[in-house]
Amino acid sequence: MKAKKVSKAVFPVAGMGTRFLPATKSIPKEIMTLVDRPLIQYAIDEARAAGIKEFIFVTSRGKSALEDYFDHAPELESELRKKGKTELLEALKETNMDSGAIAYVRQNRPMGLGHAVWCARRLIGDEPFAVLLPDDVIAAEKPCLQQMVEAYAETGGCMVAAMEVPQEKASSYGVLDIGTDNGSIVRVKGMVEKPKAEDAPSNLAVIGRYILTPEVLNNLNRIKQGAGGEIQLTDAIAEEVGGTQGVYGYRFRGQRYDCGSKAGFLQATVAFGLSRPDLRDEFGEYLNDMMVQRQAAQ
Repeated sequence: MKAKKVSKAVFPVAGMGTRFLPATKSIPKEIMTLVDRPLIQYAIDEARAAGIKEFIFVTSRGKSALEDYFDHAPELESELRKKGKTELLEALKETNMDSGAIAYVRQNRPMGLGHAVWCARRLIGDEPFAVLLPDDVIAAEKPCLQQMVEAYAETGGCMVAAMEVPQEKASSYGVLDIGTDNGSIVRVKGMVEKPKAEDAPSNLAVIGRYILTPEVLNNLNRIKQGAGGEIQLTDAIAEEVGGTQGVYGYRFRGQRYDCGSKAGFLQATVAFGLSRPDLRDEFGEYLNDMMVQRQAAQ
């Protein structure tokens, strides 16, 4: 049976971003700029490349800047047009979303990722959907979610993006218990949220890209608080392991940056800056000079 097309995506953006205080006192973390685009733009562009047409934001108080960012800015566009700044005008148009393409729902209590996805249940309806966590920025020749959508067309079921991590870091992730391993796609026989390093069933960790069936929403209706006192999305997905459609892990091709941490954000800034033709020479020279000075000081 051919898998249904994935056309909706959920973006959980209700978090307070406390690791980036005081910056996030006045702006949502998702608006923080990686080179010259906010984190949320990278996630939206990835979703668009995968064929997503409907975008669902799960927000909270203080997130109105997200809504403003994706709105049209007629005065600014007019000014750029008058000054003949066509490249900037085109870049600005990429941030615009058609009326009705984005929907917003509130998560009024911080009860975890599973609860955030559950908040979007009425907008998702009875069809498969994607979930993208903007904190995870993935540099890839073919966008990660597009890779997953192509693989999902063959497997159906639920699919999670996965990458290998050092065993000692397993406690920071949801970890897959692997049934069969076919290289890029693994059939999952179990999932454990944030296990102790010695209890982790593998070193294949789930990162912030998912394709899920509507059955996961039904599971979330029944699930109680799990690890960390939160409603875990991993627990709801794990209930589908024994189902007819199954759960799959997808080893994506690309480099993931954890922009939810300061170190990861800085690493992404360097990597994305060096990948830009208009920046790499000047920026690369500066970084080389910094390394020479550091070595000389040691």
